[in-house]
Amino acid sequence: MRVTNGVEKLRSKKRLMKRVKGQFGGRSKLYATAKQTLRRMLQYAFRDRRVKKREFRNLWIQRINAASRMRGLNYSRLIHGLAVAGVAVDRKMLAHLAVSDPGTFDQLVATARAAK
Repeated sequence: MRVTNGVEKLRSKKRLMKRVKGQFGGRSKLYATAKQTLRRMLQYAFRDRRVKKREFRNLWIQRINAASRMRGLNYSRLIHGLAVAGVAVDRKMLAHLAVSDPGTFDQLVATARAAK
């Protein structure tokens, strides 16, 4: 009697099909297409975990720039002024302060302006 890997193959296929559930058309129904879809999904996920960090940093910089320009100072001068003053606040925190606590952000802008 010949030994096959039917049970394991079925289990593997079932696992794969579960992961591509929700894709459009044949991507969630056809095994070969689903395999390609899953491979591509994993590649995009790997790449975009890094891209997400870049995009958030860009968003924070845009928010800081907009808030600092409203107070008469552009982004690069604000960052330089804070560095000269020795204020160690990262861009994520600065963006949060610009949105949620304008008073504290005003003080930081004043510190940066005084330092240059």
